[in-house]
Amino acid sequence: MNWKRKDLIAIYDLDAEEIKYILDTAEEFKKVSGRRIKKVPALRGKTVVNLFIEPSTRTRTSFELAEQRLSADIINISASASSISKGETLLDTAKNIEALQVDLIVMRHWAVGSHYFLAKRLKCGVINAGDGAHEHPTQALLDMFTIREKKGRIKGLNVTIIGDILHSRVARSNIWGLIKLGAKVTIGGPATFIPREFESIGVRVCDNLKDALEGADVINLLRIQHERQRAAFFPSIGEYASIFGLNDETMKYVKPDAMIMHPGPINRGVELDSKIADGRQSVILEQVTNGLAVRMAVLYLVSGAA
Repeated sequence: MNWKRKDLIAIYDLDAEEIKYILDTAEEFKKVSGRRIKKVPALRGKTVVNLFIEPSTRTRTSFELAEQRLSADIINISASASSISKGETLLDTAKNIEALQVDLIVMRHWAVGSHYFLAKRLKCGVINAGDGAHEHPTQALLDMFTIREKKGRIKGLNVTIIGDILHSRVARSNIWGLIKLGAKVTIGGPATFIPREFESIGVRVCDNLKDALEGADVINLLRIQHERQRAAFFPSIGEYASIFGLNDETMKYVKPDAMIMHPGPINRGVELDSKIADGRQSVILEQVTNGLAVRMAVLYLVSGAA
């Protein structure tokens, strides 16, 4: 297929073939990291601006390294170093960046829909590196890439996502992508963390950890996102960990060949114990590795270099 989008804003917008095309492209770019010289000229002469209005470690580092591997010219801008801190609007900031003839803006922003807003008003490409509790498309893509790589397929797999679904952009992007690729998705956690609307698209909802874990081929654990909460959604961290945490006791409900995933950062001892995070079933660091290949693929396709 030919990639036709100038932006990547949400998994919700993509069809199954587009998702598969990104994953297939990422397979080719993963080979680059195994070479002695880990660089290709795919984006030579292109300029990418990383505009991170919200803090990030993994995603920003992964995007920047992906851009370097593709030979792009890179500019990094944070909220504190931009004129936004002086009262400039997001659109004015973006328009000034575009006036410098940049090709792509990779942005993380706390406001839901901020990427759609800019993409309609800019000629350069916009890539969503996370917008509020809405979507985080490249995280979902790297998760799906890792599942497909380890399991050989996505269609028909039982994938369970446990944790703060309500405030998680990672969960939303994963749910849309997995459903489109034919997986059976279960979400679990305290009832206050579970948006019921996902049931209408075939997602199974559990407020019991045992039921959520049994039969799962893949388990994706999410941290509690305190920074997005405006109220108390459960009594205490200790109580959450005892009821919904993955530990030696609750691992007895997990299949021996089930994959344990986490988008990071991990709150060890809360959503999962260190023994499990670092154990043989964990693919958490492989997710980080695969994120580089996926973001190289996204940058390559959205830039029009394909």
